[in-house]
Amino acid sequence: MDLKLPIQIIDELSDGEVRASGELDLACGEIRNVRYEDYDVATQGVPAAQEDYEFTVGILKNGTREVEFRVEADAVSGRYSITASELLELKGRAAKLFTRAPG
Repeated sequence: MDLKLPIQIIDELSDGEVRASGELDLACGEIRNVRYEDYDVATQGVPAAQEDYEFTVGILKNGTREVEFRVEADAVSGRYSITASELLELKGRAAKLFTRAPG
C-alpha cells in the first residue's frame, strides 16, 4: 500500500522557526520531497545542524483539524523521519482525523 500524506514541518530554533512541506510515507516513516519556505539549505545548511536548533515537529491537516507529531531530524544527512512508535501512534490519530468531516 502506497500511503504518502502531505505534511508541514517546523524546525524550532531558539530565535524562530524554519517551515517546510514534505510527504510522509506511512509505510516506513520517512519524510521525502522536503521544500523549505524562505530558507536556503545550500547556504545555511540544514536547520538541525544550526547551533540554536531545538526540535522538529510535523503537522498533518484535514480542513481546520490537525495532528502534531514529533519528527526526528538528522543533522548530518538532512533527512527527516519519525520513529516506529511515533508512526504507530500517528496512524491511529490520522485515521481519526480523516474519518471525520473536515472542520
